[in-house]
Amino acid sequence: MNPSATIIITLALVFYTIGVWSERIQGRLKPWHLAFFILGLICDTWGTGLMLDFAGGLTFDIHGVSGVIAIVLMAVHALWALVVLLRKDQKAIQNFHRFSLAVWFIWLVPYFSPMVFALG
Repeated sequence: MNPSATIIITLALVFYTIGVWSERIQGRLKPWHLAFFILGLICDTWGTGLMLDFAGGLTFDIHGVSGVIAIVLMAVHALWALVVLLRKDQKAIQNFHRFSLAVWFIWLVPYFSPMVFALG
């Protein structure tokens, strides 16, 4: 395990969690939430790149596949948040947390799967 990658991916968890749950608690999407989504995406992509180098490439197991899906969803999530904020659609701003929570829960699968499968 690459310790630098582990730290960076854990930072992704912290940033993304702050963005998603603060948006949920506040009940509306704000520009600073988008900043935390992007910080989470950057850290996750960076940490995943380090892990891929360490592991010698992508593994086609639950961790590898869900990790790719999670990064793609995080990117779509951040881009859609930007679109919603630029359009200033109040209904979309207030309901965006539903999408955020879904992406966050999916993101947890590749984060926790190495721990779960290591126990088995």
